[in-house]
Amino acid sequence: MKTFDLQAIYVMWLRQMKHFVRSKSRLVTSIIQPLFFLFILGSGFRTISMPGLEVDYLYFLSPGIITMAILFSSMFTGISVLWDKQFGFLQEVLVAPISRISIIVGRTLGGATTALFQGFIILIIIAVLGVPFSSVIGILSAIAFMVLIAFTAVGFGLIIASKMQDFQGFPLIMNLVIMPLLFLSSAFFPVGSQSTLQTIAFFNPFFYMVDGLRGSLIGKNNVLLPQIDIAIVIVICIIMIGLGSYFFNKSEV
Repeated sequence: MKTFDLQAIYVMWLRQMKHFVRSKSRLVTSIIQPLFFLFILGSGFRTISMPGLEVDYLYFLSPGIITMAILFSSMFTGISVLWDKQFGFLQEVLVAPISRISIIVGRTLGGATTALFQGFIILIIIAVLGVPFSSVIGILSAIAFMVLIAFTAVGFGLIIASKMQDFQGFPLIMNLVIMPLLFLSSAFFPVGSQSTLQTIAFFNPFFYMVDGLRGSLIGKNNVLLPQIDIAIVIVICIIMIGLGSYFFNKSEV
């Protein structure tokens, strides 16, 4: 049995893609929710002066909305694992003569691909809205952050899914964890001018994702240099993917 079975990886990836394309409601809602935040918050708070806000609020908000779209889309990878557990598909796959690492890689790539697709849609929309990008290098750096965010979120989803049996409770657990971290990540308001919030943010992995994406994309209102942020996010991504793979490999169907 090969450690990496490319055909198995492709099949698992393709299955995720087909589920995504066929689930029109998921596609629509996962795009509408970030747009709701972007247009309602971006327009409603555009005239409000916030301490530490150096740019137009819509510009400041955009990287946070991209991060949110990727995070919530990646969450469906965990739901799909629980769904497959419930209906026996996962058991059939695990007893097949392919390595579990191939299954994990295929699922991870599939979840990250769908999340990035939605992230790029939001990126195109904010470009149409006139959000000024810092430079071509900045855009490439932002794409690197988006890739890392997607894989990190998929890894986290696999960790939670490997420890749960009830797929109906999975979104509740994920929302309970993600939403507070997202609000404390500087996605919706600056934390650089508030020492207490900034101290809390430094313990929040989402902060480095949003801060790095903002620094790369618009070049302003970031607390740390994008180079520092991306180094930290790479470490977080490796840890999440590693733990997600470990717990999935040890999970019982």
